Amino acid sequence: MQDFIMESLPDRKRPAHWAGLENGNQSVLYFVTVCTKHRQPVLATEAMHECIVSAWKTAEFWKVGRYVIMPDHIHLFCSPATYPPHPFRRWVGFWKNTVARNFDGTLWQRDIWDTQLRKGDSYTEKWQYVVNNPVRASLASKSNDWPYQGEIEPLWWHD
Repeated sequence: MQDFIMESLPDRKRPAHWAGLENGNQSVLYFVTVCTKHRQPVLATEAMHECIVSAWKTAEFWKVGRYVIMPDHIHLFCSPATYPPHPFRRWVGFWKNTVARNFDGTLWQRDIWDTQLRKGDSYTEKWQYVVNNPVRASLASKSNDWPYQGEIEPLWWHD
């Protein structure tokens, strides 16, 4: 029976984006990865850093917490700033388009990867992984040395 179910599922070319689930007063936090088209290494500059942060601040329907901008992708944590939440995909599309206006050619891959975090320790574990990306990529000797990272608004996990 299981083989039949697996065979009847369509092959995925893009990630599935599920609607966020609210659970009482528990936090709604997303871990998001956005990549450049063809993994172009164009993001790790002061000008792009400023442009991306400015776009996030302008797109105020979602709050951006911690983030790391790598040469060809961005990792960020975000949470809705309104209730009911503004559509997540529309928010991402807005800031991607805002940043892309300052770039010649196609900047972003069409899709993104997003995961809703289910518990507070997931946030801590994922942040430890993300903040060390520049060190693993030999772009910095210590994570604090990487200039293209930060936190716009503190996002707290509430159980």
